[in-house]
Amino acid sequence: MPSTTVAVGSSIGLHARPAATIAEAVSAAGVPVTLAVAGGEPVDAGSALLIMTLGATAGTEVIVTSDDPGTLDKVAGLVASDLDA
Repeated sequence: MPSTTVAVGSSIGLHARPAATIAEAVSAAGVPVTLAVAGGEPVDAGSALLIMTLGATAGTEVIVTSDDPGTLDKVAGLVASDLDA
């Protein structure tokens, strides 16, 4: 499955608000997407709760994986954005 690595752009990390925004985008896309941190197990990016279990803080590199290139780019862009702004 294709993947890309991006740094978390939200100043407080992937807490409830950014996680919910990402999960909503994944659910709307209707294709599987996973997120993982180095050395960690991938989690379903359609679940805000699972995204928060990554413990990803600002600047943490997150691996975004999906078979759909458009969704991969969109979710990677969300992870890299400051969703708290």
